[in-house]
Amino acid sequence: MSEDLGWNMAEQRKKVLIIDKVHPVITEELTAHGYACDCFPDYGRDDLLRIIDQYEGIIIRSKIRIDRDFLTKATGLQFIGRVGSGLENIDVAYAAEKGIKCYNSPEGNRDAVGEHALGMLLALMDHLVRADREVRAGRWIREGNRGTEIMGKTIGIIGYGNTGSAFARRLQGFGANVLSYDKYRTGYSDGNTRETTLEELVDSADILSLHVPLTDETTCMVDAAFLARFKKPIRLINTSRGKVVRTADLVQALKTEKVLGAALDVLEYEDSTFEALAQDLPDDFRYLLEADNVLLTPHIAGWTEESNIKLARVLVEKILGSE
Repeated sequence: MSEDLGWNMAEQRKKVLIIDKVHPVITEELTAHGYACDCFPDYGRDDLLRIIDQYEGIIIRSKIRIDRDFLTKATGLQFIGRVGSGLENIDVAYAAEKGIKCYNSPEGNRDAVGEHALGMLLALMDHLVRADREVRAGRWIREGNRGTEIMGKTIGIIGYGNTGSAFARRLQGFGANVLSYDKYRTGYSDGNTRETTLEELVDSADILSLHVPLTDETTCMVDAAFLARFKKPIRLINTSRGKVVRTADLVQALKTEKVLGAALDVLEYEDSTFEALAQDLPDDFRYLLEADNVLLTPHIAGWTEESNIKLARVLVEKILGSE
């Protein structure tokens, strides 16, 4: 009798499908709270479609797109957990129609992104990467590497959510004037920034940092027309999504010194999983590779030892808190 009861209880556990490599705290915590977790990080889309109807929850990063077709086949799905911030690989609207809750965890890597953005800014302003490379090559160039101070500059932040506000906090103590614009938030001015209009931001900024999600509205938001609105030459930092910036227009702005330098953790040419670059890269990308006023990193702003576990814990807390 007791064996039958144990079997029935096991059968009643909610099943969660994990399709990307995630921190083990996710499986540990969900299992401890009565979920049965299946991890198939090597499965492709077709494999997942064959089994998705067996699961109440799914945990993803950016491996596949959770589109209408996928959600239609996920007949028992109750929630989607995205380890990270962006939800662009999920058809959120259709999920809502089906009563499927979508969770993400931008709180988990906001500190990492804020620090990375600041590090990139300092490296860009003081030519740290170029100078290091030159010294290693036996070249001792001082005047050619004279830096520019952050103090007294106006830094414009577009998107004042988790990462935008984290970057602003880290700018305290530098003596900069920090302005921020967020189309979807108001009344958030704090001791780290002054909320402003986009018009004032483009009139005043010396440095622009992007912290927006990728949507239809923000795709190629930073193009030639947008950059032409800035009254002063600017330095650009992008730790959001690569497709927010039209690379061809950025390259042209770099050539004309409308943009004095760019620090890019994300690129327009990333594949859908953000794990690699597309093939047959255009000449604009090759320009970025060769430009000594461009700093590039491989979409790692949010990737720290600490954020790895914080992203997982925040997501689990949201999932369990909804029960």
